[in-house]
Amino acid sequence: MEALAEGLYLLPVPIPYPLKTVNLYLLKGDGEVALLDTALDTRTARGSLELYLAELGLCFSDIGTVLLTHHHPDHYGLSGFLEGLGARVFLHREELARGHRFWREPEAFEEASWRLFREHGTPEEALLGIRETMEKTRARVHPPQSPLPLQDGAVLEVAGRRLRAVWTPGHADGHLAFFLEEEGVLLLGDALLERVSPNVGLWAYTRENPLKDFLASLDRLAELKAQVGYAGHFGPIPDVKGRAQELKAHHMERLETLLALLEAPMDAWSLSLRLFPKELDAAGRRFAFAETLAHLEYLRAEGVLEREGPPYRYFRV
Repeated sequence: MEALAEGLYLLPVPIPYPLKTVNLYLLKGDGEVALLDTALDTRTARGSLELYLAELGLCFSDIGTVLLTHHHPDHYGLSGFLEGLGARVFLHREELARGHRFWREPEAFEEASWRLFREHGTPEEALLGIRETMEKTRARVHPPQSPLPLQDGAVLEVAGRRLRAVWTPGHADGHLAFFLEEEGVLLLGDALLERVSPNVGLWAYTRENPLKDFLASLDRLAELKAQVGYAGHFGPIPDVKGRAQELKAHHMERLETLLALLEAPMDAWSLSLRLFPKELDAAGRRFAFAETLAHLEYLRAEGVLEREGPPYRYFRV
C-alpha cells in the first residue's frame, strides 16, 4: 500500500493474469471511505484487500462507495460482494446494458459471442479453450445487483473529495476515468497504461467501432489539465498528454501493419495469428482476436477495407 496524498491510497492487489496486479485506489475523509475498482472475487484478492483495510483501521463494511472504471473482471469482480455489505456501486450507464449485463445475464450474449468467433475464422479447437477460460473467469466475478448509473461529466463528492466522471470508451464501452480537478490527479483505470497499450477489442456485446472510440478518448485525455495519472496497472503516468499521444501513434502503426499483412483476403482469426505471433494461451488468443477485429472494423468503417462472407474475409479496397 502507498499513500499518494492525504486520504488517497494505492492498493495493488494480485490477479492471476500476466499483468500480475490491479491497482485499486482508496479515498478516506470526512468520515467516508470510497474504493475505486475492486479486483477479482478470489480468496487472494479478498485477503489482500482485507489486510490493506486493516492497516488503515478499516474493514469491508466501512466502504460506503465503490466507483467502477469499467466492467472487466479484474476491476469489477468484487463489486457485488461490497454492495452486499452496504456499499453504493457506481458504473457508467453505457455499461449497464452491455458489460454489466454480460456478467449478470450470460445467456443474453452467449449465442452471439460464439457466432462472432466462428464467422471470423476461429477454429473449434481454439473455441474450446476460450470457453474453458470464460467459465473460470465467471466463477471469479460477483456482479452488483443494482449499480447506480453515472453519465459523462457527473460530479461526485465522496470521502472529502470532488471527482468528475470522464467517459473514455474504447477499452470498454462505458469506461470512466475520475478526475480530481482541484489536485490535478486523474484516476485512469485502463484508459491509459504506463507500459502497454490497453486492449481494444470488438466483442458481441460492444459498440461497433471501439478503436474509433478509443482514439477519441485519447484525444480527450490529452486535453485534460492533469498533473499526474494513476492507472489500473503498473506505475503512475506523469505526462498524461504525452502517453495518450504515444498510444495513438502505436495504433496508427498497428493499422499500417495490418494493411501490410493483407496481401490476399483473410479472416480476422488468421490475421490475429500474424499480428500477434507470440505464443499465447487461450485467454491471450481471445484478446488478440478481438483487438485484430476492432482494427479491421475501424479500417472498414474508414472505407479502406471491405469484407466478404460469412465466414468473413477482409480485403483492401
